[in-house]
Amino acid sequence: MPPAAAARCPLLWRAPAALGGALSRPGMARRLVAASAGGGGRAPAYGGLLLDAGGTLLQVARPVAETYSSIGRRYGVTKPEKGIMEGFKRAFSAPWPKTLRYQGDGRPFWRIVVAEATNCTDDDYFEEVYQHYAHGDAWCLPAGADTTLRELKDAGVKLAVVSNFDTRLRKLLKDLNVSDMFDAIVVSSEVGYEKPAPEIFNIALDQIGVEASKAVHVGDDETADKAGANAIGLECWLWGDDVKTFSEIRDRILTTDNSQ
Repeated sequence: MPPAAAARCPLLWRAPAALGGALSRPGMARRLVAASAGGGGRAPAYGGLLLDAGGTLLQVARPVAETYSSIGRRYGVTKPEKGIMEGFKRAFSAPWPKTLRYQGDGRPFWRIVVAEATNCTDDDYFEEVYQHYAHGDAWCLPAGADTTLRELKDAGVKLAVVSNFDTRLRKLLKDLNVSDMFDAIVVSSEVGYEKPAPEIFNIALDQIGVEASKAVHVGDDETADKAGANAIGLECWLWGDDVKTFSEIRDRILTTDNSQ
């Protein structure tokens, strides 16, 4: 999870008369899907959507520094939340000597992050923090994410998660009731490659059966997501910059004005 994930989880449109008058954007998307299925409209602009997890699909339910601090009080953590956040970012930006940050359950890496952020090396404290983020109630989906995923899936778009994460990810997606929407879930700790390595993107594309030129990736990191995806000819939209909501993602994929 990049530092951006430490942030707090955070019109009416009139359709042409031929489509039946005023419709919401979700309603329009469904009409476009139905028209496409019936041969009356174009196919989705992209055949596949790859999504980053932490910081994009998964948002922390409350700021990381606040969580570290509140749990840490029982273990003597007195560092201010601002200092905790600075340490958290510092740990993520430091070079990692091993091939993967997240190996298996990711504990070695996260132990360093928690210690750097809080100056606390108490094993019980670390374990409580680690377990806190192993449950879905510590996370949330951006507004409209589940509806967008369902509409894209109904439109025939193949969906994949491509994430630098540890083995907790599959359970988190299940806890948040979205794991069954994905045709592939590719986790760095399982496949042995981390973004921006081309292999992790190619594994996802192979699993969903879509060429890079026919898919788009959405993530929140300029290097890991955008540079990594672009290196294999995969378009990337940066979350929070190119797209800010899941309805924007839906509208750009289910457009009638763009075809691949």
